[in-house]
Amino acid sequence: MLDFIHEVESPTEYVQHHMTHLTFGRFPDGTWGFAHGAEEVAQMGFMSIYVDTVVMALIMGIIFISVFRYVAKRVVSGVPSKLQAAIEILMEFVDNSVKEGFEHKTKFIGPLSLTIFVWIFLMNFIDLIPIDFIPVFVHVTTGSEYFAPLPTANINTNLGISISVLFLVIFYGIYYNGVWGFSKSFLFVPFGKFPLLIPLNVVLELASLLSKPISLAFRLFGNMFAGETMFILIIALMPWYFQWALYWPWAMFHILIITLQAFIFMILTIVYLNLASSDSH
Repeated sequence: MLDFIHEVESPTEYVQHHMTHLTFGRFPDGTWGFAHGAEEVAQMGFMSIYVDTVVMALIMGIIFISVFRYVAKRVVSGVPSKLQAAIEILMEFVDNSVKEGFEHKTKFIGPLSLTIFVWIFLMNFIDLIPIDFIPVFVHVTTGSEYFAPLPTANINTNLGISISVLFLVIFYGIYYNGVWGFSKSFLFVPFGKFPLLIPLNVVLELASLLSKPISLAFRLFGNMFAGETMFILIIALMPWYFQWALYWPWAMFHILIITLQAFIFMILTIVYLNLASSDSH
């Protein structure tokens, strides 16, 4: 049952295999190529690209754009199709969340929130596909031995999105409050305008600012990595006749997790942007 792509000797090897990314990068000797195993991935360090993460994130993004464009081109004012009705409900839900959480009128926060929620949900949804299906498909079609398909179980994906939110927080803080208004929150909060306390204010406010993308990224990463690990352990440790009995109940519960994590990421993004743009920031 543990035979996957190549001979595996133990459940530990099976788990390690599934958590090794298809990585392209620069080796210590200066050559470029694909890594073969976790040890070569570690040797590449920062000069590497997780190909599987990038590919799956792009595929989910393309699916998101394609479905919404398909519906937008075929919108009817009468009786909508089930797909149109579902998307309208989703858009209304996101729009209400923005209206409740962001006090200014803007045409950008709504599409941003919708994109974050749907894209992260679709990437999370990959975790519900049977563990071996995508890696085996990639191996058969490309010959690659390693492919970790879940983008949000890779901290780099989550940090990339959350750092983008950080830049938007800074932009909206300056846009609504001006450079000086935004700077005052670093210079005079929380201990006031006493000159000797300004450095402490700056340190504390920078820590608060940087904690926002870190908390966003690691919350999503922790939940998705743990969920993926559970699926892998069920397959690696259980006899085949027990696997489905455990796999499907966990999958049903995991649907709530992947939806909740996408929702939390979206809501916190709205909250952070609202705090940055408010006069009290």
